[in-house]
Amino acid sequence: MWQLGFDNDAYIKRQSEQIRERIRAFGGKLYLEFGGKLFDDYHAARVLPGFKPDSKLSMLKNLRDDAEIVIVISASDIENNKVRGDLGITYDSDVLRLIDAFRSVGLYVGSVVISRFGEQPSAVAFKKRLEALGMRVYIHYCIEGYPMNIAHVVSDEGFGKNDYIETTRPLVVVTAPGPGSGKMATCLSQLYHEYMRGISAGYAKFETFPIWNIPLKHPVNLAYEAATADLDDVNMIDPYHLEAYGVTTVNYNRDVEVFPVLRAMFEKILGTSPYKSPTDMGVNMAGYCIVDDEATKRASRDEIIRRYFSVMCDRRLGRGTDSAVTKVELLMNQAGVTAEDRAVVGAALAKSEQSGGEPAIAIELPDGSIVTGRNTKLLGPSASALLNAVKVLGGIDDSVHLIPPEVIEPIQSLKTEILGNHNPRLHSDEVLIALTVAASNSDIASLATKQLSRLRNCEAHSTVIMSQVDLDVYRKLGINLTCEPRHQTKKLYHK
Repeated sequence: MWQLGFDNDAYIKRQSEQIRERIRAFGGKLYLEFGGKLFDDYHAARVLPGFKPDSKLSMLKNLRDDAEIVIVISASDIENNKVRGDLGITYDSDVLRLIDAFRSVGLYVGSVVISRFGEQPSAVAFKKRLEALGMRVYIHYCIEGYPMNIAHVVSDEGFGKNDYIETTRPLVVVTAPGPGSGKMATCLSQLYHEYMRGISAGYAKFETFPIWNIPLKHPVNLAYEAATADLDDVNMIDPYHLEAYGVTTVNYNRDVEVFPVLRAMFEKILGTSPYKSPTDMGVNMAGYCIVDDEATKRASRDEIIRRYFSVMCDRRLGRGTDSAVTKVELLMNQAGVTAEDRAVVGAALAKSEQSGGEPAIAIELPDGSIVTGRNTKLLGPSASALLNAVKVLGGIDDSVHLIPPEVIEPIQSLKTEILGNHNPRLHSDEVLIALTVAASNSDIASLATKQLSRLRNCEAHSTVIMSQVDLDVYRKLGINLTCEPRHQTKKLYHK
């Protein structure tokens, strides 16, 4: 059951103040590498109950007059059609989505940087597309020996050959569709160019996870490792911070490993390094805003189990690895949890068994009770589970038809006879539209529709991998869904 564990308002206030202080410390110009998701940070919302998915965006809105956004995308990710797993869209499409989203809340997007550029045809085409849309586009190249060969990297043949990004605001937020896009290299390249122009500028890093001022093996930090199992990130004590200050803090392996190089690079660019440790580079205030540690621990243990099912499904779909599964299994052991601790798993499997092996879904409601749904003549399991859930929440008798069959049947005819679909059952998006239409003439259907908002933060489990449309609906409703790593049919192609 959901319980508040994080003060979102305090977080926005403290984070904004910390970034303003860092801008002042560097003489009025700061390149802020923004890790994680600026929009739709559902991972943070799940492990820090009370954290709102758009918290970081709200924080930036407090700084909107001083901030401009630079979005970085790797040319290799464009060429390889890399997909953002949580949204199911390619990184280049996500760049366009991010630009629109930033603009919609009044944030200024100054430019897009295509990193690791090597004349890849898809990257060239994307550059032309952005320019046709009126965006400024800058090119950064693969630099031989980066980051270890500092003498070459910090030279006219290294950072010097990258385009200089024209910026006009004191805070330059460097973000990307996902990890490995080249955000840090972009920031360091700009420091070099600013230094060559005699302009004082600094660098800082904003990563929500791991949280530096909670224990290394705290479930929140373990959940971060589970979320990045495919990246081989490992949380560790920051040895440089411990040596410099005698204080134990948490960072992750990539920053710790590369810090000596970054420090030497800062010394070459700026004359001296402003930081004594990787932790010094960060500006994350999330750890100070945890108000119920036990609530965050419970939420994070739940998230580790969810990540287990996620990597299992990724492996089944051919986009995951055995090593990622093994890593999450080890993290489950460290957190002291098993898949059976997720109540909806057993309930969904039992419902499927009772139904002769038909796909089934279980949803845990806010009071801890569980409802299920299965394939019917009219509805798929995702749709029937939602209807059963809103019936219980609204105190509506199970025998009541929220949507008359005479409304559903024409939709099925449209799907099969006109649109050529083989599956006549309604998906969750279709049944919600039908429910909304029925609500215009039915007080009971109207009552059921009003219960949908109460599904936020509920848990659910499916005995098969759900279609993308159903996954999207459950995500938008705020339901934390997991799936068994198997398909409903033995077909080779699955939508």
